[in-house]
Amino acid sequence: MTFKELKLKGAFVIDIEKREDERGFFARTWSETEFRAHNIDFSPAQSSISYNRIKGTLRGMHYQAAPFQESKLVRCTRGAIFDVIIDLRRDSPTYQAWFGVELTAANYRMLYVPKDFAHGFQTLMDDTELLYLMSDAYNPESERGIRWNDPGFAITWPMDITIIADKDRSWPGFST
Repeated sequence: MTFKELKLKGAFVIDIEKREDERGFFARTWSETEFRAHNIDFSPAQSSISYNRIKGTLRGMHYQAAPFQESKLVRCTRGAIFDVIIDLRRDSPTYQAWFGVELTAANYRMLYVPKDFAHGFQTLMDDTELLYLMSDAYNPESERGIRWNDPGFAITWPMDITIIADKDRSWPGFST
């Protein structure tokens, strides 16, 4: 795997390294040794799938409040998404900055999302599916969110929103 640390310290775009032959290829998508070599302390405790029927669907911006924060490793296994993270670490030099990257089934790219980051995505194709590995089990009472179109972040989504859950539409704006 190749790790590219983002300007949002602790977040990484991770590309697989394919070992190809006439059958196809084989590649690692997670290795405790390689993650630790990049100072990433990540031990998956839960895995989840997100399936999205319609292009333009938006989910987010979600995070878990203390003490139930979770880090995530996100990969698109079918279709394509524009994946977005926001740094919510008050002591970070990139506090409130956002980053977006295209993850597709074809590019096999992954995004590592540290604890105390909000996360969301927009589907770029119909029938898009994501695989998540999370460091901690989901805790419903700790679920929080930020409105997807909060003017304080000014996220540039790639297309009009076709579907968004009432919950995601009604998250409050972010307040410091």
